[in-house]
Amino acid sequence: NENLLLIPMRIGHSLSGLQMITREGEKKFLSGAITKGAEYLIDNKGMDWYCEGYATALSLRAVLHALKLRYRIHCCFSAHNLTCMAKQTAKAYIIADHDQSGTGEQAAKDAAHPYWISQVMGEDMNDAHKRLGVFRLSQEIRAWLKGDGS
Repeated sequence: NENLLLIPMRIGHSLSGLQMITREGEKKFLSGAITKGAEYLIDNKGMDWYCEGYATALSLRAVLHALKLRYRIHCCFSAHNLTCMAKQTAKAYIIADHDQSGTGEQAAKDAAHPYWISQVMGEDMNDAHKRLGVFRLSQEIRAWLKGDGS
């Protein structure tokens, strides 16, 4: 009997699938899920932010809340989907995964919006959140928004 975290995936208002995450962090999509154009949206009626994973979305929410900023966080489930979805938005910010392969950063570049990426190889924002804590990470994001991100 395995405990799973189930993340609803929506295209517009329609449920298109589920992402299932195990305690160990293994991720799978429910059979038959439509992933292209699917997202999990955390909406606080503000600026659009795009990221790949659910844990990153939750860390980003904590950071933006600490900064007292409004947000619409689009958890896109994959680098490719992030690029496709972010390209449809006129102004947005990207939170890129710092993958060894460079996939996350390339997806952010292809989306053509300002992006933040951890300086630590192999780290996403959730990893940075665990390493730095919400205050230090929020100050890093504040500085980035005043510089590169604006």
